[in-house]
Amino acid sequence: MRKLVLFFAGILLFSGFAMAQQITGVVKDAQGKGLEKSTVTLLNAKDSSVVKLAVTGSDGRFTLIAGRSGRFLVSASHVGLETQYSTVFDVPASGNTDFGVISLTKSKGDLKGVTVTSQKPIVEMKADKTVLNVEGTINAQGSDALELLRKSPGVMLDKDDNISLAGKNGVQVYIDGKPTPLSGTDLTNYLKSMQSAQIEAIEIITNPSAKYEAAGNAGIINIRLKKNKAFGTNGSVNAGYNIGIYPKYNSGLNINHRNKKINVFGNYNYNNSKQNNVFNLYRSLLDSFFDGKTTMIIRNESHGFKAGLDYYMNKRSTFGILVNGNIADNSFNNDSKTNIGYIPTGVVDRILTANNRNSMGRDNVNMNLNYKYADTAGRELNIDADYGFFRMDGNQFQPNYTYDPTGATLLYDDIFRFISPTDIDIYTLKADYEQNYKKGKLGLGGKISVINTRNNFQRYDISQVSPEIKQIDLSRSNQFDYKENINALYVNYNKQLKGIMFQAGVRMENTHSEGSSYALFSNGSVNKSTKTKFTRNYTDFFPSLGLTFNKNPMNQWGISYSRRIDRPAYQDLNPFEFKLDNYTFQKGNTGLLPQYTNIITLRNTYKYKLNTSLSYSHVADVFTQLIDTTEQSKSFITKKNLATQDVIAINISYPFMYKTYMAFVNLSGNYSKYKADFGGGNRVVNLDAASFNIYMQHSLKFGKKKDWTGEVSGWYNSPSIWQGTFESKEMWTLDAGLQKTIFKGKGNFKVSVSDIFFSMKWKGESNFAGQRTIASGNFESRQLKTSLTWRFGSNTVKAARQRKDASEEEKQRTQGGGGLGGN
Repeated sequence: MRKLVLFFAGILLFSGFAMAQQITGVVKDAQGKGLEKSTVTLLNAKDSSVVKLAVTGSDGRFTLIAGRSGRFLVSASHVGLETQYSTVFDVPASGNTDFGVISLTKSKGDLKGVTVTSQKPIVEMKADKTVLNVEGTINAQGSDALELLRKSPGVMLDKDDNISLAGKNGVQVYIDGKPTPLSGTDLTNYLKSMQSAQIEAIEIITNPSAKYEAAGNAGIINIRLKKNKAFGTNGSVNAGYNIGIYPKYNSGLNINHRNKKINVFGNYNYNNSKQNNVFNLYRSLLDSFFDGKTTMIIRNESHGFKAGLDYYMNKRSTFGILVNGNIADNSFNNDSKTNIGYIPTGVVDRILTANNRNSMGRDNVNMNLNYKYADTAGRELNIDADYGFFRMDGNQFQPNYTYDPTGATLLYDDIFRFISPTDIDIYTLKADYEQNYKKGKLGLGGKISVINTRNNFQRYDISQVSPEIKQIDLSRSNQFDYKENINALYVNYNKQLKGIMFQAGVRMENTHSEGSSYALFSNGSVNKSTKTKFTRNYTDFFPSLGLTFNKNPMNQWGISYSRRIDRPAYQDLNPFEFKLDNYTFQKGNTGLLPQYTNIITLRNTYKYKLNTSLSYSHVADVFTQLIDTTEQSKSFITKKNLATQDVIAINISYPFMYKTYMAFVNLSGNYSKYKADFGGGNRVVNLDAASFNIYMQHSLKFGKKKDWTGEVSGWYNSPSIWQGTFESKEMWTLDAGLQKTIFKGKGNFKVSVSDIFFSMKWKGESNFAGQRTIASGNFESRQLKTSLTWRFGSNTVKAARQRKDASEEEKQRTQGGGGLGGN
């Protein structure tokens, strides 16, 4: 392992010495005046693939980084003016190139379509986010969304698949720019049902501006689903097969039709998988030990879909409608055996077996209506109305059999069935407006969101005669309804001063939430007369500030500050017990408060490639998952607020490209300190740890026609702290794959092996309230994965549309605006 770490570090240090070639110039109009906000594109002379994009400053000047020597050409474009292409020129191995002046004249008519072939880097580092381009990586094939997050730079998952960034929990997950209301196990299962074939890119935004929702103290992870941008009629079909212990299948269809007035698009993906997981849990409490080993077989069959229409009403206005969703049927079969014994002698005195059978349906559908207005004066209005729902049905059969030490004689049994349907409905209306103001950009917006959650939990005692004979346990059954209404307003302003980009904003959010708990009748219906409830109403302000010192584009510095919040999920507030086995259960905490984070970040971008950031975060009332004790030998899992968490984090990344070789290396590290006192003695938390994560990815095109691509990727996580109390061990992985372009460039075949050395085995230890807990496990991480994709139809993108998309992307990069719908 030490050699592997040194190898990764060597790559990082080697990459740091690479030099980049700088191309400078100026874009002017017919009168010789510098043109601000013109789009300048550096293209490979051989195939016109895009190397680099830039936007001119107020004086029309631009700087491009070639990254290598070779033959290139430059195009320059501006709204209302004719695009100009340069002649082919050479960039030497050393020194800078002064391109001189590019003059643009008034457009004489509509531009005809041009076909541009380009290859996105696997990972892009931008001013406000890190982008993992899933479509571009071989080793992402056959993976689900949770696996992709596990492999993403700077992202960590703990033993329960809780997501953290830069040492902090409280990550807000978005799908296509819209926050999902799910958390915990519900979010985990939803992400597992979403396949890589549906996903275009994953955006990691660690310091969002006031335009974004304030939720997510560690930042935002946006999963961007595929949407074809080509004109004409086109599409693709794909199929994949994976094998680890069990086989897995996936397939999909993507189709699109686009012309000057409409864009109609849709896709469908199917996944059928069976996976083996191992979970070990050892607990010692007072004079007893509980040594449990569980094998889990997880089956998943899911259907993902997306369909939409964009109608270009005129040059300024666009209307759109979108429907997407995921329909999944899952089953979890857990075979568990726990040896229970006396610590002084180490002798087992009884054995508990709990072979759970759990079937679940998880359906999600989202509908969106949107309108966009944009004119040449810089005014832009976006309006979105959304409705979405989640329907989840759980049916768990849990027999608990306790045997003597030989396992031959049954001492007693407890058999239960749990029925737990959950309905979630989400309504949102938001508007964002931007316009030029005092040589800067002013943004205003607001959002209204309402989330209604209904969770019905029925616990039944099952007869020994037949599992169909059951009696509801009314003392351990309930209905929990949770409603949350958030109303938000924000203002944001950014402006380029002389050598300084300034951005400041503030977001106000008013939150009104109400949780209601009801007892049930014997038939499982709700007894409305037993209602108990809690309400909260609070208003917070979330400022954000950013300064970028860009007088020298080759060495830019920036500093930013923001305040963020994480609200408790409904599962963490429900006070009723969810039984895991006879000795372990889970319960919510109605007293759980929101956690607040203040974060300040210093960053540097050197030669547009070497990105470094240093941040400090202070988290108040941080969420932690505690394994507490009750009834002497039993334990329960609940969430509480720690007093504080302080995190110092550093991140260094470097992309490198030479001819057909592309590499990306990311190193992130953090120091965290957790403090809390839940009653003194062994109920005090005072932990600190320094940890780091290394992520690397390498790809190389080879062969006569460069139609073969090889890829190697991997990551290493050092020991760290999970959820404030669990001290984890190191974990690492290495993947490798090959891709062959076929069907005259219209298709490709991919084959890869994930976790080659089967090293993704996790382990953690906790010592709280007199209970020592050691948890460990692994899953079917080593798999052989194959996939075949065929593309059909047109792949032409109109030049005017491409220039608009490129200009907007570069504007977001330079202004730190982010790529989501925001708010």
